[in-house]
Amino acid sequence: MTGAGIGSLIEVVRILHHACLASFVVLAACSDPPPSEIQDADPEVVMYVGTYTKETSAGIYAFRFEPSTGRAEALGLAAEVREPSFLALHPNGDYIYAVSETDDFDSAGSGSVISFAIDSESAQLTKLNVVSSGGGWPCHLSIDSSGRMLIVANYKGGNIASFPIDSDGTLGEAASFVQHVGSSVHSRQGEPHAHSADFSADDRFAFFSDLGIDQVKVYRADTATATLTPHDPAHVDVAPGSGPRHFALHPSARFAYGINELASTVTVYAFDAEAGVLNPVQTASTLPAEFQGENYTAEIRVHPSGRFVYATNRGHDSIAVFAVDEASGRLESRGQVSSGGNWPRSFVIEPNGAYLLAANQNSDNIVILRIDQETGALAATGAELAIDAPVCIVFREA
Repeated sequence: MTGAGIGSLIEVVRILHHACLASFVVLAACSDPPPSEIQDADPEVVMYVGTYTKETSAGIYAFRFEPSTGRAEALGLAAEVREPSFLALHPNGDYIYAVSETDDFDSAGSGSVISFAIDSESAQLTKLNVVSSGGGWPCHLSIDSSGRMLIVANYKGGNIASFPIDSDGTLGEAASFVQHVGSSVHSRQGEPHAHSADFSADDRFAFFSDLGIDQVKVYRADTATATLTPHDPAHVDVAPGSGPRHFALHPSARFAYGINELASTVTVYAFDAEAGVLNPVQTASTLPAEFQGENYTAEIRVHPSGRFVYATNRGHDSIAVFAVDEASGRLESRGQVSSGGNWPRSFVIEPNGAYLLAANQNSDNIVILRIDQETGALAATGAELAIDAPVCIVFREA
């Protein structure tokens, strides 16, 4: 897009924002259109945004994204649901799953996991069923590549669970449940806090970052039965007080990256994909050396090319950029770029790898940044989406 084009887009967004008429944005002050009024959407470029709903947000929202221009258009409220703070798409693209990050779903103090069917024409979501997550405040979930197994991390409960996915997209009751135990040195680490759930590329292993005990737990995954079994070794330790939060595998499956919320660092792991063993090889700061304020990291992702790693800083309010050494997987800092808002909880890299979309929870906006394919550098496009408390973004591909 030319500079003039970007300027025109910014002006359109500004005018629409003040007029409370969403064309390229969802406006926090506007009433959400009911699901029946969601516009038709191209299923290849639809993205869904999970939000926190404590204030004015109503649930999961849909947008049309144009990979060729980096523009996004609001399609409206796709599903009304409480605290859908993390989403995962089924591999066949027909279903999407959300945690409901609560602790009052049942008498045991659990949250829930909800399955939805996707309408390819309208982008609307229809709830299929809901199951207990097995613990309070479920905050992350993943689905294996066959689409038969879902895993979830429960932050408040400090436990993890796995569920079978039926052919119609519905979830069965938990097939595995594991309670983590332990603590660490930080004031927030008096008990376990499972924070992410991720499969290996071949689905043989599942990784759970536990902020409360400074460990990344490793399980063997059986997708046929949707069960988890502790691996040997059962975990890898992270430096005390680090607070491992999220985890990302390199496309080569030779390396992995864990972001540590409390220490504002990234741990680089060499990964033996056959043995399922993680070996820490480097710890890199996400912050500039001169920064003295309070900061908590959140999301980490690897560029589809495998050449770059990105991580969010909440407090510094930036995206940290790293170049990846092809041979060792080690990271070289390329600095930090403003997220364009406050408290960037999450971000996503669109499937073509051309744009990064940063979800700024406390400033109620998603900012679209262009990725330089040669250097990995991020540049503001001037485009942003207004939406209350965005915390997760997923793309639906054909």
